Amino acid sequence: MEADPKSNTTPQYGDLRDLICRIESMNELTRIDGADWDLELGGILDMIYHERGQNPPALLFDNIKGYPKGYRVSVGSTNSPRRFALIMGLPEPVHPLEAVAGFCERLQGDFHPIPSRVVKDGPILENVDRDDDVNILKFPVPKLHELDGGRYIGTNDVVIMRDPDTGWINAATYRIQVHDEKTTGLWISPGKQGRIILDKYFARGEPCPVAICCGIDPMLFIFGGTKVPEGVSEIDYAGGHKNCAFDVVESELHKLPIPAEAEVVLEGEVSISDKRPEGPFGEFTGYYASAVRDEPTVNIRRVYHRDDPILTVACPMRPPTDYSAAASMIHSAMIWAEMARADLPGIQGVWVPWATRLACVVSIKQMYAGHAKQAAMLAASVQAGGFCGRYTVVVDDDIDPTDTDAVLWAMATRSDPASDIDIVRNTWSTPLDPMLPAPPFQNTRALIDACRPWERRESFPPVAEPSKELRAQIREKWGHLLERN
Repeated sequence: MEADPKSNTTPQYGDLRDLICRIESMNELTRIDGADWDLELGGILDMIYHERGQNPPALLFDNIKGYPKGYRVSVGSTNSPRRFALIMGLPEPVHPLEAVAGFCERLQGDFHPIPSRVVKDGPILENVDRDDDVNILKFPVPKLHELDGGRYIGTNDVVIMRDPDTGWINAATYRIQVHDEKTTGLWISPGKQGRIILDKYFARGEPCPVAICCGIDPMLFIFGGTKVPEGVSEIDYAGGHKNCAFDVVESELHKLPIPAEAEVVLEGEVSISDKRPEGPFGEFTGYYASAVRDEPTVNIRRVYHRDDPILTVACPMRPPTDYSAAASMIHSAMIWAEMARADLPGIQGVWVPWATRLACVVSIKQMYAGHAKQAAMLAASVQAGGFCGRYTVVVDDDIDPTDTDAVLWAMATRSDPASDIDIVRNTWSTPLDPMLPAPPFQNTRALIDACRPWERRESFPPVAEPSKELRAQIREKWGHLLERN
């Protein structure tokens, strides 16, 4: 990778392998030997991420049953506030909202994508399997959930496509099911940029060239699952946040730019005629979503991989998951930044809970009548908050939006259901929404004003808690009582 010539700083880390070493030096990596790819790996993820609280470790699986030592699986590298801050080049946060605010500030500043740099060689070319030698199942592709329709190699991935009209490179995260040694499925939700590109090729009667990157820098996964402006490559956008240009090599078949330090890349074409049953798959909503249906297949004709390759895997399940932290902080910051760009004053914090991205909490310092309602409507309609939302809650500035107990308390004591909940209908959702069994995939949004009523803000009953001054005095004298033995 090449540092940004416009900056005096250096990249936060090198490639995925360097990042794993740094995470281990932070004592936030757990190594696991001997797991079975068939359900056991996914079961371990469910156990750890549901029982290790808000700061679960990153995991590195090796000696996976039936596969050589060194063929590894990496999970959860972004899944703590400390690791997220490391990856994003932010100061280590004491509170998760500090990382959100820092990222939001960057988005509102002079941030710019950094175009990738085409190079002739890279670690991804250490091994190239062509045509008859292609075997996707040489890698320890997991079956994560008991009711999944098969093994999924693309969960923490980016699928690289080129727009046939403009040449724009899109690199976004879509799910990839393995059908056999040379064929995968591809599922893209309607309205997503990749689906639009795919439909353009199909309208021309042409297959769609793709490069599926299945072992990637976590920065690419973060922005592969984030709404990046149309016409901007996620690779360039990620480079801007990493403060360096991503080196890319051109793929053999279609000259698609593949990250030179990626671990595993599959290249082929999405068939215009061959469709096979895809799914079900346990998804980010916490349910098996989008029932089995015929979806396009990808004929894999090249497999590129490093020596001792590392698959990057995400395990969507009942939250929290192995990527809840990063998803929460990225979506929170992007909603906050869009609201700020719309000139809404008084925003104190925005939080998309780890438990679900279908909810959002906004904390404001009320400044005028209607301020809270305006904040709710804006948060629910900006691009970053417009997809698959369901509940938007606005609270006063004395409420920490990351504190679920405090938010529920504010909802129960500062809102009246009859007058403080508005419903917006026919909004953008997804087939993955378990409440939407059939098209059209539109849902409704509840906008909840859980702030003190504006007209009663001065006479509203005071909160039964110590003043800031008394709290500081008590903490200084008795703070040692909070220390763990």
